[in-house]
Amino acid sequence: MNIQWFPGHMLETQNLLQKSAAKVDAILEVLDARVPRASENPLVEKLCKNKFRLKILNKADLADPDITTLWLAYFKNQKKMSAIAITATDKALASRVLTYCGDHLHRNRARKRKLLVVGIPNTGKSTLLNTLAGKKIARTGNVPAITRHQQRTSLKNNIDIYDTPGILWPVITPRQRAYALAVSGAISDTAVDYQDIAFFAAGFLLQRYPELLLSRYRFLDALPGDETELIERIGAARGCLKPGGLINYQKAGEILIRDLRAGKIGRISIETPYDEEKNGEKDPFL
Repeated sequence: MNIQWFPGHMLETQNLLQKSAAKVDAILEVLDARVPRASENPLVEKLCKNKFRLKILNKADLADPDITTLWLAYFKNQKKMSAIAITATDKALASRVLTYCGDHLHRNRARKRKLLVVGIPNTGKSTLLNTLAGKKIARTGNVPAITRHQQRTSLKNNIDIYDTPGILWPVITPRQRAYALAVSGAISDTAVDYQDIAFFAAGFLLQRYPELLLSRYRFLDALPGDETELIERIGAARGCLKPGGLINYQKAGEILIRDLRAGKIGRISIETPYDEEKNGEKDPFL
């Protein structure tokens, strides 16, 4: 599945990002801790490569903590990049972003430090901004592409922070990356098929987190043999039926995906740093 979802405002954002990056001291790249590789935008590497960058693995409270530890080590050792894991709604954790920048940026203290927040849709950029500001100054929501224009906010300690709209790239490949983004909610649900991504998620969960499935869906007396059986069992138990008692795969798939996104199944990471090596797929952006 190669997903194409590139609203017109994203092209404007790409141009804005290029201009803004030249004027700031640091780039705060917000990633989804559950899909750190898939939520990395190759355009950020291209447009901001000469700036100090901090990779922020947000939504760490939803991700598998052991896998997050692997990602932090991967960025530090393999990528030689600074990275921290936070939950943007937690003020103490979010404040680590400013502390880290303060410790690693050298500047004229008479001048404001300028930070630019970038990332793909629905990674929590606006939530992070609101938490750091201590008030609601940016629209948030559990759907992608809420922010449409750049916003500047003055924080304490002589800091200006800029929020930008989420930006994707025109065609998302390889297949695993497209599915991972769709499952995490980074792509508008109007651009994907719940049934399609639910089968991907079901197969993934059966392979990586079978014990969490059994804990969440107590009606499972044994682990289903494949993704089709899992979705059928969820559909039957939750009343997702068509006339004649047939399973409504679309509705059953929606239940699975929404449970996963909300953390109701458990703390799950969809990617590890070594998945692409196992799958034998070369990352086209490296």
